[in-house]
Amino acid sequence: MSDAPMRIVLTGPPGCGKTTAVRKIIDALDRSRIAGFYTQEIRESHRRTGFRWHRLDGRSGTLAHVNIKSRYRVGKYGVDVDGFDSQAVAALDPDAARIRLFVVDEIGKMECFSEKFVQAVRRLLASEASILATVALKGGGLIRDIKEDPSVELRHLTAGNRDEIAHHIADRLAAGVLRPA
Repeated sequence: MSDAPMRIVLTGPPGCGKTTAVRKIIDALDRSRIAGFYTQEIRESHRRTGFRWHRLDGRSGTLAHVNIKSRYRVGKYGVDVDGFDSQAVAALDPDAARIRLFVVDEIGKMECFSEKFVQAVRRLLASEASILATVALKGGGLIRDIKEDPSVELRHLTAGNRDEIAHHIADRLAAGVLRPA
């Protein structure tokens, strides 16, 4: 079995279940050797009002919200780049001891307002770290670079294939990256 890092990146249209797939994958794995974060919608009165990030160590914070006043905006959402930089991005350290897999959900327009995030993801890709990430379907810069990186296995999700792909990836990561030493 190869010791080469796995670089698995999920993409697909909004609402296809990229975050759902990532959560299923990490729930099936030994979290003691995984770091990173996933994002989740904030809903108030059945309306989406923002997005939260959740680090795998239990910390969480608001990435974007309709009530955040910020020069960084995506549609109606103001993005809290400073909070994201100081808390979520800190979980993406390729030199962290015992970490075998980094989860980055998602590499999208909001997250890419953070230069620290862009640099952290580029450092992960330049390291020997294994990565499970999601990336926006459209976008330039880091979004485009991730999808064109030859070390990345890009998987296109749909609502119909999401569960099967998540199960397959969890099995591969458990047998490869997270296998007992």
